Amino acid sequence: METFKRKINELTVHDKGSAAIRDSIRLRQTRPFVGKNQGFLVPQKSLFNKIVGDSHLELLFASFLEHSPDVLSWTKNFFAVNFKIDCIDANGDISNYYPDFIVKTDAGHAFIVETKGLEDLDVPLKMARLNEWCEDTNAAQSQILFDYVFVEEYAFTEYAPDTFEALVKSFTTYRAETMQR
Repeated sequence: METFKRKINELTVHDKGSAAIRDSIRLRQTRPFVGKNQGFLVPQKSLFNKIVGDSHLELLFASFLEHSPDVLSWTKNFFAVNFKIDCIDANGDISNYYPDFIVKTDAGHAFIVETKGLEDLDVPLKMARLNEWCEDTNAAQSQILFDYVFVEEYAFTEYAPDTFEALVKSFTTYRAETMQR
């Protein structure tokens, strides 16, 4: 069954190479939702009144964003926000990828951030798709320049950057040469 599925996907799932902005997300219009009953952070730089992390790393990173002097605002990408990017996973199936954080450094620049403790087979595919998404979105509009960064837990805890700019300059895994500043 898996062989048939893989072969059918190889014949039918193709990247057309074009993109369009179908909709935009307004965080202020996110409907209220109930968070998990686990560790949380009460932010000052986010519209949400409580940030619940899916992992200890996410809470550490949220705290870093909250205290970083060069972060204007940020949010955890909860399912209620509904920011997702369709991509092809390691099995060749079309799936939805929900990046972890959205960070605004000033009125014209935003970063999509993926944090990871353990890497799986889908990570390189998600990061390649995120790179394409940023390029396509930047080509389709000019109000906000989007970029991305991949944050590995071991490097984040060992390096402990003190600004978001330092993090972006140091965490370059999966970053395309054209996106690096």
